[in-house]
Amino acid sequence: MSYSNFIPNVWSAEINRELRRLCVFADGTHQKIANKISNRGESVTFVGIGKPTIHTITKAQRNASISAAEEIEDTSLIMPINTISYFNYKVGDIDKAQAQGNILSAIKGETNEGLANQIDKYIAKLAVAADAKLLSGSATSVTSLNAMQTLDAALEVLYKNDVAKNAYIEAIVTPYFYIALKQQYQNLDTNNSGILRNGIVGKYGNVVIKMSNNVHNDGTNDFIMVRTKRAIGYAKPITHTEAYRPESGFADAVKGFILYDAKIIRPNEMVVVKCVKG
Repeated sequence: MSYSNFIPNVWSAEINRELRRLCVFADGTHQKIANKISNRGESVTFVGIGKPTIHTITKAQRNASISAAEEIEDTSLIMPINTISYFNYKVGDIDKAQAQGNILSAIKGETNEGLANQIDKYIAKLAVAADAKLLSGSATSVTSLNAMQTLDAALEVLYKNDVAKNAYIEAIVTPYFYIALKQQYQNLDTNNSGILRNGIVGKYGNVVIKMSNNVHNDGTNDFIMVRTKRAIGYAKPITHTEAYRPESGFADAVKGFILYDAKIIRPNEMVVVKCVKG
Protein backbone atom coordinates (compact mmCIF):
# COMPACT_ATOMS: atom_id res chain seq x y z
CA MET A 1 0.00 0.00 0.00
CA SER A 2 1.34 3.43 -0.89
CA TYR A 3 -0.85 5.64 1.27
CA SER A 4 0.63 4.83 4.67
CA ASN A 5 0.97 8.52 5.54
CA PHE A 6 -2.61 9.47 4.64
CA ILE A 7 -4.35 10.97 7.68
CA PRO A 8 -8.11 11.15 7.04
CA ASN A 9 -8.93 13.42 9.98
CA VAL A 10 -6.50 16.05 8.62
CA TRP A 11 -8.25 15.99 5.24
CA SER A 12 -11.65 16.18 6.94
CA ALA A 13 -10.62 19.13 9.12
CA GLU A 14 -9.24 20.98 6.10
CA ILE A 15 -12.44 20.35 4.13
CA ASN A 16 -14.49 21.76 7.02
CA ARG A 17 -12.33 24.90 7.19
CA GLU A 18 -12.62 25.44 3.45
CA LEU A 19 -16.37 24.90 3.43
CA ARG A 20 -16.75 27.62 6.08
CA ARG A 21 -14.70 29.93 3.84
CA LEU A 22 -16.23 29.05 0.48
CA CYS A 23 -19.94 28.57 1.17
CA VAL A 24 -22.06 31.63 0.38
CA PHE A 25 -25.59 30.43 1.13
CA ALA A 26 -24.60 28.33 4.17
CA ASP A 27 -22.60 31.18 5.72
CA GLY A 28 -25.62 33.26 6.75
CA THR A 29 -27.73 30.45 8.22
CA HIS A 30 -28.67 29.31 11.71
CA GLN A 31 -26.04 26.61 11.96
CA LYS A 32 -26.54 23.69 14.30
CA ILE A 33 -23.63 21.71 15.74
CA ALA A 34 -24.74 18.10 15.74
CA ASN A 35 -21.68 15.99 16.46
CA LYS A 36 -23.75 13.12 17.88
CA ILE A 37 -25.40 12.42 14.53
CA SER A 38 -23.70 9.54 12.74
CA ASN A 39 -26.24 8.26 10.24
CA ARG A 40 -28.46 9.50 7.44
CA GLY A 41 -32.04 9.92 8.63
CA GLU A 42 -31.19 11.16 12.12
CA SER A 43 -32.34 14.68 12.97
CA VAL A 44 -31.52 17.88 14.79
CA THR A 45 -33.90 20.20 16.62
CA PHE A 46 -33.90 23.98 16.25
CA VAL A 47 -35.38 25.27 19.46
CA GLY A 48 -37.82 28.15 19.12
CA ILE A 49 -40.11 29.98 21.52
CA GLY A 50 -43.16 31.99 20.51
CA LYS A 51 -43.54 35.64 21.45
CA PRO A 52 -45.33 36.50 24.71
CA THR A 53 -48.23 38.95 24.77
CA ILE A 54 -47.17 42.33 26.18
CA HIS A 55 -49.82 43.95 28.38
CA THR A 56 -50.02 47.59 29.42
CA ILE A 57 -51.80 49.03 32.46
CA THR A 58 -52.11 52.48 33.93
CA LYS A 59 -50.60 53.59 37.20
CA ALA A 60 -54.08 53.52 38.78
CA GLN A 61 -54.34 49.82 37.93
CA ARG A 62 -51.02 48.85 39.48
CA ASN A 63 -52.62 46.98 42.38
CA ALA A 64 -55.23 45.20 40.30
CA SER A 65 -54.88 41.54 39.36
CA ILE A 66 -52.96 40.91 36.20
CA SER A 67 -54.05 38.46 33.52
CA ALA A 68 -53.44 34.75 33.98
CA ALA A 69 -50.13 33.31 32.84
CA GLU A 70 -50.29 32.33 29.20
CA GLU A 71 -48.73 29.33 27.56
CA ILE A 72 -46.00 30.34 25.16
CA GLU A 73 -46.13 28.45 21.90
CA ASP A 74 -43.24 26.07 21.28
CA THR A 75 -42.00 26.78 17.78
CA SER A 76 -39.23 24.17 17.83
CA LEU A 77 -38.61 22.47 14.51
CA ILE A 78 -37.09 19.06 13.82
CA MET A 79 -34.94 18.70 10.72
CA PRO A 80 -33.94 15.25 9.42
CA ILE A 81 -30.39 14.99 8.06
CA ASN A 82 -30.82 13.20 4.74
CA THR A 83 -28.42 14.68 2.19
CA ILE A 84 -25.07 13.19 1.25
CA SER A 85 -22.56 14.56 -1.25
CA TYR A 86 -19.49 12.45 -1.98
CA PHE A 87 -16.34 12.23 -4.08
CA ASN A 88 -14.25 9.29 -5.25
CA TYR A 89 -11.19 9.71 -7.50
CA LYS A 90 -7.79 8.23 -8.28
CA VAL A 91 -4.70 10.19 -7.27
CA GLY A 92 -1.82 7.92 -8.27
CA ASP A 93 0.61 7.47 -5.38
CA ILE A 94 -0.91 9.35 -2.41
CA ASP A 95 2.33 9.48 -0.41
CA LYS A 96 4.15 10.93 -3.42
CA ALA A 97 1.34 13.43 -4.03
CA GLN A 98 1.49 14.56 -0.40
CA ALA A 99 5.28 14.93 -0.63
CA GLN A 100 5.00 17.09 -3.76
CA GLY A 101 2.46 19.34 -2.05
CA ASN A 102 1.29 21.40 -5.01
CA ILE A 103 -0.48 18.40 -6.62
CA LEU A 104 -2.22 17.57 -3.38
CA SER A 105 -3.25 21.21 -2.85
CA ALA A 106 -4.81 21.32 -6.31
CA ILE A 107 -6.74 18.11 -5.66
CA LYS A 108 -8.01 19.35 -2.29
CA GLY A 109 -8.93 22.74 -3.70
CA GLU A 110 -11.08 21.27 -6.47
CA THR A 111 -12.73 18.90 -3.98
CA ASN A 112 -13.54 21.66 -1.51
CA GLU A 113 -14.95 23.97 -4.18
CA GLY A 114 -17.10 21.16 -5.56
CA LEU A 115 -18.53 20.31 -2.13
CA ALA A 116 -19.16 23.97 -1.31
CA ASN A 117 -21.06 24.42 -4.58
CA GLN A 118 -23.24 21.40 -3.85
CA ILE A 119 -24.15 22.71 -0.38
CA ASP A 120 -24.91 26.18 -1.72
CA LYS A 121 -27.07 24.87 -4.58
CA TYR A 122 -29.03 22.76 -2.12
CA ILE A 123 -29.71 25.70 0.21
CA ALA A 124 -30.37 28.10 -2.70
CA LYS A 125 -33.13 25.78 -3.95
CA LEU A 126 -35.05 26.41 -0.70
CA ALA A 127 -36.09 29.65 -2.42
CA VAL A 128 -38.76 27.62 -4.22
CA ALA A 129 -39.78 25.50 -1.22
CA ALA A 130 -43.47 25.45 -0.31
CA ASP A 131 -42.97 27.70 2.72
CA ALA A 132 -40.75 30.25 0.95
CA LYS A 133 -42.49 33.62 0.54
CA LEU A 134 -42.23 35.38 -2.81
CA LEU A 135 -42.15 39.17 -3.04
CA SER A 136 -44.33 38.84 -6.14
CA GLY A 137 -45.69 35.97 -8.19
CA SER A 138 -44.49 37.60 -11.39
CA ALA A 139 -40.82 38.07 -12.20
CA THR A 140 -39.20 41.50 -11.87
CA SER A 141 -37.07 42.61 -14.81
CA VAL A 142 -34.04 44.01 -12.96
CA THR A 143 -32.18 47.00 -14.38
CA SER A 144 -30.04 49.83 -13.04
CA LEU A 145 -33.28 51.83 -12.73
CA ASN A 146 -35.08 49.53 -10.28
CA ALA A 147 -32.56 47.28 -8.52
CA MET A 148 -32.49 49.42 -5.39
CA GLN A 149 -36.29 49.75 -5.28
CA THR A 150 -36.67 45.98 -5.69
CA LEU A 151 -34.37 45.34 -2.74
CA ASP A 152 -36.18 47.99 -0.70
CA ALA A 153 -39.52 46.27 -1.37
CA ALA A 154 -38.15 43.00 -0.01
CA LEU A 155 -36.77 44.77 3.08
CA GLU A 156 -40.14 46.42 3.68
CA VAL A 157 -41.76 42.98 3.88
CA LEU A 158 -39.19 41.83 6.44
CA TYR A 159 -39.66 44.93 8.57
CA LYS A 160 -43.44 44.49 8.46
CA ASN A 161 -42.84 40.96 9.76
CA ASP A 162 -41.19 42.48 12.88
CA VAL A 163 -37.60 41.87 11.78
CA ALA A 164 -35.57 44.42 13.75
CA LYS A 165 -34.13 47.28 11.72
CA ASN A 166 -30.66 46.58 13.12
CA ALA A 167 -30.88 42.80 12.50
CA TYR A 168 -28.27 41.14 10.31
CA ILE A 169 -29.86 40.86 6.86
CA GLU A 170 -28.22 39.57 3.73
CA ALA A 171 -29.26 39.56 0.09
CA ILE A 172 -27.72 36.85 -2.09
CA VAL A 173 -27.93 38.11 -5.64
CA THR A 174 -26.90 37.21 -9.16
CA PRO A 175 -24.02 39.03 -10.89
CA TYR A 176 -26.44 41.09 -13.03
CA PHE A 177 -28.45 42.16 -9.96
CA TYR A 178 -25.24 43.22 -8.21
CA ILE A 179 -24.05 45.22 -11.25
CA ALA A 180 -27.45 46.91 -11.58
CA LEU A 181 -27.50 47.76 -7.87
CA LYS A 182 -23.97 49.12 -8.01
CA GLN A 183 -24.81 51.28 -11.03
CA GLN A 184 -27.91 52.71 -9.36
CA TYR A 185 -26.58 53.08 -5.82
CA GLN A 186 -23.26 54.85 -6.11
CA ASN A 187 -22.66 54.71 -2.34
CA LEU A 188 -22.68 50.89 -2.21
CA ASP A 189 -19.87 50.02 0.22
CA THR A 190 -17.52 47.83 -1.83
CA ASN A 191 -14.16 48.98 -0.51
CA ASN A 192 -14.08 47.42 2.94
CA SER A 193 -11.65 44.53 2.47
CA GLY A 194 -12.51 43.28 5.94
CA ILE A 195 -15.96 42.17 4.81
CA LEU A 196 -15.06 40.65 1.45
CA ARG A 197 -15.51 36.96 2.31
CA ASN A 198 -18.00 34.21 1.53
CA GLY A 199 -19.23 36.01 -1.55
CA ILE A 200 -19.74 39.38 0.16
CA VAL A 201 -19.35 42.20 -2.35
CA GLY A 202 -20.64 45.17 -0.39
CA LYS A 203 -23.24 46.67 1.93
CA TYR A 204 -26.43 48.53 1.19
CA GLY A 205 -27.31 50.33 4.41
CA ASN A 206 -27.30 47.56 7.00
CA VAL A 207 -27.85 44.83 4.37
CA VAL A 208 -24.90 42.64 3.43
CA ILE A 209 -24.84 42.02 -0.34
CA LYS A 210 -23.51 38.66 -1.50
CA MET A 211 -23.03 37.55 -5.08
CA SER A 212 -23.28 33.94 -6.17
CA ASN A 213 -23.65 31.95 -9.38
CA ASN A 214 -25.57 29.37 -7.33
CA VAL A 215 -28.72 31.51 -7.00
CA HIS A 216 -31.50 29.08 -7.91
CA ASN A 217 -32.77 29.30 -11.47
CA ASP A 218 -35.81 27.34 -12.69
CA GLY A 219 -34.75 27.58 -16.32
CA THR A 220 -36.23 31.04 -16.77
CA ASN A 221 -36.22 33.01 -13.52
CA ASP A 222 -33.70 33.58 -10.75
CA PHE A 223 -34.83 33.37 -7.11
CA ILE A 224 -32.88 35.80 -4.91
CA MET A 225 -32.95 35.40 -1.13
CA VAL A 226 -33.21 38.37 1.23
CA ARG A 227 -33.06 36.92 4.75
CA THR A 228 -31.89 37.05 8.33
CA LYS A 229 -29.50 34.53 9.87
CA ARG A 230 -32.43 32.83 11.58
CA ALA A 231 -34.43 32.14 8.42
CA ILE A 232 -32.72 28.89 7.40
CA GLY A 233 -31.42 26.13 9.63
CA TYR A 234 -28.36 24.21 8.45
CA ALA A 235 -26.44 21.30 9.92
CA LYS A 236 -23.39 19.42 8.66
CA PRO A 237 -22.47 16.87 11.33
CA ILE A 238 -20.15 14.56 9.39
CA THR A 239 -17.19 14.94 7.05
CA HIS A 240 -15.49 11.65 6.22
CA THR A 241 -12.47 10.84 4.03
CA GLU A 242 -10.46 7.70 3.44
CA ALA A 243 -7.76 6.37 1.13
CA TYR A 244 -7.91 2.97 -0.56
CA ARG A 245 -6.53 0.90 -3.46
CA PRO A 246 -9.20 0.02 -6.07
CA GLU A 247 -9.06 -3.65 -7.02
CA SER A 248 -9.39 -2.88 -10.72
CA GLY A 249 -6.24 -0.78 -10.98
CA PHE A 250 -2.86 0.12 -9.51
CA ALA A 251 -3.45 3.77 -8.56
CA ASP A 252 -4.42 4.89 -5.07
CA ALA A 253 -7.75 6.64 -4.60
CA VAL A 254 -9.44 8.93 -2.11
CA LYS A 255 -13.15 8.92 -1.34
CA GLY A 256 -15.21 10.84 1.13
CA PHE A 257 -18.58 12.35 1.86
CA ILE A 258 -20.33 15.08 3.80
CA LEU A 259 -23.67 14.57 5.53
CA TYR A 260 -25.81 17.71 5.78
CA ASP A 261 -29.23 19.26 5.41
CA ALA A 262 -31.04 22.60 5.51
CA LYS A 263 -34.59 23.81 6.03
CA ILE A 264 -36.54 27.06 6.29
CA ILE A 265 -37.23 27.46 10.00
CA ARG A 266 -38.44 31.09 10.15
CA PRO A 267 -40.32 31.76 6.89
CA ASN A 268 -41.30 35.28 8.00
CA GLU A 269 -37.63 36.24 8.07
CA MET A 270 -36.94 35.54 4.40
CA VAL A 271 -38.31 37.10 1.21
CA VAL A 272 -37.61 35.64 -2.21
CA VAL A 273 -37.34 37.96 -5.20
CA LYS A 274 -38.24 36.29 -8.49
CA CYS A 275 -36.38 38.13 -11.22
CA VAL A 276 -34.76 38.15 -14.64
CA LYS A 277 -32.08 40.30 -16.20
CA GLY A 278 -33.64 43.40 -17.74
